[in-house]
Amino acid sequence: MKNAISTRIRFARNISGVKFLSMMKPEEKRELLLKIKDTAKQLGEFDFIDMSALSDIRAGELVEKHLISPEFAENRENCGVLLGRDGITSIMINEEDHLRIQIIMPGYCPKEAFDKAKELDEKLDGALKFAYSKDLGYLTHCPSNLGTAMRASVMLHLPALTETGSIGKIPSMLSQYGLTVRGSYGEGSHSGGAIYQISNQVSLGVSEEEIIERLETVTKKITDAEKSLAKKLFESEKIRDRVFRALGILKYARII
Repeated sequence: MKNAISTRIRFARNISGVKFLSMMKPEEKRELLLKIKDTAKQLGEFDFIDMSALSDIRAGELVEKHLISPEFAENRENCGVLLGRDGITSIMINEEDHLRIQIIMPGYCPKEAFDKAKELDEKLDGALKFAYSKDLGYLTHCPSNLGTAMRASVMLHLPALTETGSIGKIPSMLSQYGLTVRGSYGEGSHSGGAIYQISNQVSLGVSEEEIIERLETVTKKITDAEKSLAKKLFESEKIRDRVFRALGILKYARII
């Protein structure tokens, strides 16, 4: 699927018997940070970064790579991130929840990314014991994350849908599947460069497998529409002229 830039699976988790971060004192957050760091490093090959000691430039680099959230980069005290040496795994510690377990892979691979994220999630659950309710699922700071507490997303490049204005029809279609469209850096971010993030909005009352299935169904619908529109656009002399003008500037301009 050539329009897919990346696929991400993220789990929000809190440790059973431990207060939510909003109720913690700074020293309690620090203690939790070190506990999670030590546990995770025993389960896999991770490099730990203490966010409070990180420069703004380095934090911005991690945001650009989608390894941490923009909010996490702004509020760094008593926070840390574990980066897997595989290049696709990250665990944010003390973001909104105790842990945010994430797998981000290039291209379109929701099932593969889910399998990897679930394997790590189960290992950490065995060591830390995550807070879980039979009725509400995984207990999270934000009620909208209850249930599976999973966000599955695909980053798509949709220039034809953007150029024609048809992208405006996507949100209503997505809502029928419990999904939503966001900017490339998540909720509230701008969708620059015709890059959009398609992800589930609902995680309560639906299984992880159903979320993945819905994401796959919707992604195919969107990319099929993009392909059809792109074909029509490139048959237009107006678009062809814009493309070749841009190519000419790139080839012959002395200053870009």
